[in-house]
Amino acid sequence: MSATDEFVIAPPKQAAVAVQDDKRLFPVRRIFCVGRNYADHAREMGADPDREQPFFFCKPADAVVGDGATIHYPPQTKDLQHEVELVAAIAKGGANIARETALGHVFGYGVGIDLTRRDLQQEAKDKRRPWDWGKGFDHSAPLSALVPADRIGHPAKGRIHLAVNGQVKQDGDLDQMIWPLPDVIAFISQSMQLEAGDLIYTGTPAGVGPVLPGDVLTAEVDGVAKLTVSIRR
Repeated sequence: MSATDEFVIAPPKQAAVAVQDDKRLFPVRRIFCVGRNYADHAREMGADPDREQPFFFCKPADAVVGDGATIHYPPQTKDLQHEVELVAAIAKGGANIARETALGHVFGYGVGIDLTRRDLQQEAKDKRRPWDWGKGFDHSAPLSALVPADRIGHPAKGRIHLAVNGQVKQDGDLDQMIWPLPDVIAFISQSMQLEAGDLIYTGTPAGVGPVLPGDVLTAEVDGVAKLTVSIRR
């Protein structure tokens, strides 16, 4: 049976991410993002950095674009901003996952950028509306090739940084996360079942700022992965 026999329209192409040194791809199901998971970033956004319950927002799976991509400056914004993040890829799903076993559900890691239409996000905050329009637009989740955890382990510390046109703008350490990845996995799985193919963007350190057409963004988590994307009009 062909796709057109099974569905009234052709199903969309499966969103996927490259895997380092592997011809096979990692299929993306959902993208979860942790909000304000570094205290210094929480402060720069005017929030209290105390260790409150983590909160989340989502991006569509097809917001992912790979290393070397050229991204069009998105419409309806005058304040596109960068947020560099460690990204975890889930290989084994589950509900009510214990913190102690959470890392056993991870396939591997990459470095991503949570591109944000900050003016639209701020407008949504001011009006107490969802952040979707500020966060979940086309090509808003650049991501490097994933590196399997069986090669690099589970990074809990190490430099995470982003440069715009060679000038470092964000520079932090993974050990500055308010909620480390095992906690994040446990929290998500208490609310809904995590599934293989889910990605978790784990939050960003301070230094977020504007991106302009013509800019080249270079993001890296030392010892994990590197990502370069270009912005065009």
